[in-house]
Amino acid sequence: MTAALTSSEPPLDSDRSFLRVLGGRSLSGELRVSGAKNSALVLMAACLLSRDAIRLRNVPALTDIDGMADMLESLGGRVQRLGDALELDGSGINRTEAPYELVNSLRASFFCIGPLLARMGMARVPLPGGCKIGSRPVEEHVKGLKALGAQVTIEHGVVTAAVPGPSRRLKGGRIVLDCPSVGATETLMMAAALADGETLIENAALEPEVVDLADLLVAMGARIRGAGTASITIAGVDRLHGADYAVIPDRIEAGTFLLAAAITRSSLRVAPLIPEHLCAVLSKLEQVGCVLDYDDDGGLTLSAERVTGLDLRTQPFPGFPTDLQAPFMSLLATAEGTSMVTESIFENRLQHVAELQRMGACIRTQGHTAFIEGVARLSGAPVQGTDLRASAAMVLAGLAAEGSTDVYGLEYLDRGYANLEGKLNAVGASIVRCSPTTKAGPSALAA
Repeated sequence: MTAALTSSEPPLDSDRSFLRVLGGRSLSGELRVSGAKNSALVLMAACLLSRDAIRLRNVPALTDIDGMADMLESLGGRVQRLGDALELDGSGINRTEAPYELVNSLRASFFCIGPLLARMGMARVPLPGGCKIGSRPVEEHVKGLKALGAQVTIEHGVVTAAVPGPSRRLKGGRIVLDCPSVGATETLMMAAALADGETLIENAALEPEVVDLADLLVAMGARIRGAGTASITIAGVDRLHGADYAVIPDRIEAGTFLLAAAITRSSLRVAPLIPEHLCAVLSKLEQVGCVLDYDDDGGLTLSAERVTGLDLRTQPFPGFPTDLQAPFMSLLATAEGTSMVTESIFENRLQHVAELQRMGACIRTQGHTAFIEGVARLSGAPVQGTDLRASAAMVLAGLAAEGSTDVYGLEYLDRGYANLEGKLNAVGASIVRCSPTTKAGPSALAA
């Protein structure tokens, strides 16, 4: 079990920039949802499959997007941002080895192995890095690529895949995933799009991002059936052409915004969003006492006055998403009664508990489960975002806390939320991005 923290010492990285959040303010108005980060990154990797230009619209301005652009350019591609759109030109792809420093800092760049192998017949990609939330092995990727005829080895932290034979073309095959991995499903779907023959992926991931990738590939000329179900069939084609495609709204950002309304006991409209992508989250929000009002323009207004506790368990889609576990725990820390949260996806994704305890939350942990006794009010404190979603959870907790909260770990936050403080400030929050030398206190925020 985890004992409550009483120390008010600042986090270890207090020499970095942070967000200073003044709590206790009611929010009102509308929050606009950006394009889905987890979709956009994979859609960018798909440009490796074609020599024609691809235009992606509704792409969020995030450091992870910049990292993927660097990855594509390191392989010979060209990426140009035009407003919220990206122009991707894969005609110059001429390298098959991804730089270690880029893959190590951005796990999503590992997705390049599938399309790179399919197009070039060979790929060398280091094992990925990213947020330290637990192991996310690539065995499913490797097993699937082998089923498509690739020879794959892992030595000195680098995955090398090659297609034997003069054609250098993958062969269609049957792949049964041991678990419905989103990353493996996407990697193998891209690889199979240019394979010779038909590929069947069974126990495939059901996530909306998988469907989004399939829709882009179809727009590029791929032949795919069953995306969004457990069985996906891909009939390989000789080539893929360019496309103009809009990324789906980010369901995790939308959920975070809805939680901002709930934790501040406010009323906010969040748009655009696709309710079917958030069924489990919306159900839990209604269970805790929030009122949801859907409109015909792709928006949802959440109103909250009284919030009560509940139990939840993270699951693959369509279950409750692990990426909203930490933000939802911030809400439950302020709810009436008791709650229980079980993390079943990643083994290290309860690190935010200690930071919420720093703010006065009453939480104890046992294994991968957190037991929460709601408190009337959190207290502002210096806290550390330990990963992308934990950083967002700290901002939400700060919105509801008494006094000011300094949230560190912006290198994580900026990977997944575009101008989070600007969006929240526009609906009544008071958040300032501060440098380590900032002297302003809570009174400066209030002004």
